[in-house]
Amino acid sequence: MNLVLGIDTSAYTTSLALISQTGELIEDVRQVLEVEEGKRGLRQSEALFLHIKNIPSLFAELEDRLRQYSLGAIAVSTCPRNVTGSYMPVFLAGEGAARILSSVKGIPLFTFSHQEGHIAAGLFASDRELPERCLAVHFSGGTSEVLLVEPGHVNYYTIEVLAATTDLHAGQLVDRVGVKMGLPFPAGRYLEEKARAFTPKDKKKINIPAAVNGDRFSFSGAETRALRLIEAGAAEEEVAFAVLRCISNTLVKTIRKQAEALDIREVLLVGGVMANSLIRQRLEQKLTHPAVGLKLHFASPGLSTDNAVGIAELGRKSWLETR
Repeated sequence: MNLVLGIDTSAYTTSLALISQTGELIEDVRQVLEVEEGKRGLRQSEALFLHIKNIPSLFAELEDRLRQYSLGAIAVSTCPRNVTGSYMPVFLAGEGAARILSSVKGIPLFTFSHQEGHIAAGLFASDRELPERCLAVHFSGGTSEVLLVEPGHVNYYTIEVLAATTDLHAGQLVDRVGVKMGLPFPAGRYLEEKARAFTPKDKKKINIPAAVNGDRFSFSGAETRALRLIEAGAAEEEVAFAVLRCISNTLVKTIRKQAEALDIREVLLVGGVMANSLIRQRLEQKLTHPAVGLKLHFASPGLSTDNAVGIAELGRKSWLETR
């Protein structure tokens, strides 16, 4: 049996994945990049160094599989998005390893964008093929966009940005509020735990409104309000709940507008922020009832966060198409 190796070196996670030629996920190994306590992120030079450090140890975890099976092709993410000038140094770590291995093994190498990998991972998780056209939400620490996705010609997917943030990304809002509360970075799951402690039975005193203006939305105002509330001694559980509700309401307004304008009923939701179960529940509640009638397809929580599974799956499909 031949395998396809996927490699993704994003801003905060080193990821490798092996998928069989028949589409079975064989291995999915990752290492989240270490961030010092109290810091809100990494410089690109720091992240690049950590990727170079992590890649050999992750390959060591795949040794048994790579001895057991043949490697037929390699796929790697080389840029954040499918647009001219899209570039981040962190992707050089994965691309360099992929090109060396492809040359040594004499096997094909396929390159994709990190965003394409997220979309493919979402489809892989839900065992779906891409419809002729669909909406996709990509909300993470580095991207906050609502997209029109169609099968591609030049790239694997044709992706058009329909709506996007004007300032902070949703994941940045979560992390900055979480770090202010003293939570570890990345703060997503810890902030969700805080928010879960604020139950619907509690009386809401805090509201952080969604800032949506046409095809643009903003999270900087939400950050300012949340940080001021924390400094003023507001209950952290309610602030956490209000932040996640703000993100949810931003998505509800934006998705409804774009779905109605384009008459599209299916929405794929990917990216680390979409692993949050409270946000998922709110979107299901507001967007899938008969009055709206959208069908939401979420990646599993494990495939919402950064991973190489989607990249490996795109490599598998591309490799089979060329054989």
